Amino acid sequence: MTSLVILSLSGALLLGITLWKRKSPAMLREIPAFTRLYRTLGLSVEDGTRLHVSLGSGSLLDTSGGSALAGLAMLRIIAERTSDSDKPVVASVGNPPFGLLMQDTLQAGYQAAGADELYIPTMGRVTGLTPFGYAAGAMHISKNEEVSANILVGHFSSEVALLAEASDRENEIMIGASDNLTGQAVLFASTQDALIGEELFAAGAYLNAGASHTASLTVQDILRWLVIAALLGGAFAKFAGII
Repeated sequence: MTSLVILSLSGALLLGITLWKRKSPAMLREIPAFTRLYRTLGLSVEDGTRLHVSLGSGSLLDTSGGSALAGLAMLRIIAERTSDSDKPVVASVGNPPFGLLMQDTLQAGYQAAGADELYIPTMGRVTGLTPFGYAAGAMHISKNEEVSANILVGHFSSEVALLAEASDRENEIMIGASDNLTGQAVLFASTQDALIGEELFAAGAYLNAGASHTASLTVQDILRWLVIAALLGGAFAKFAGII
């Protein structure tokens, strides 16, 4: 019952705030990783280099599903923005069912840009079936396909160190985010710009994907404050002997 109430409240807030955001400009705090990513998108098209979007080895059927969807949202935007490049974006993943969705997302990006004929299915790849197997396969992309930047958004653990090392060896820009604490620690220590915590889910808003993405950030803040208020209220009620 509680979950249903939370979902209903979140849905109502998201709908209402989306309509409001369409009429007023969004005010977002600066996040260096997204600033660098926005600049990198333009430079890759001008320089004729490729972006590699790595979505990790998560699954849509477990707790890593949220980060997987966040990675797909970012991939769609990047595919749309780089569809006219000589070197189209290449994406890698370590889960076969997720790989099919990744290819569909790439195609949707090209369709949104009106460049359906430029879509190449082989630009979306399943590079391994285990976390370390996936990382080993993705390292090959960084080394051999004229990549200028690696963008890691998804479920990564300690295997992300292999990707970070490969990116550093080729002197490539690397932007990373993971929903796993081990992966976050590795990325924070080894990348120029790491996304921490819920910043992982803000990509759509910062890349101007639409009002709904900006509204989702506001809904997150509202729910966060409601949780804080509930905790403080419960503590006060306990202290006062009400419960």
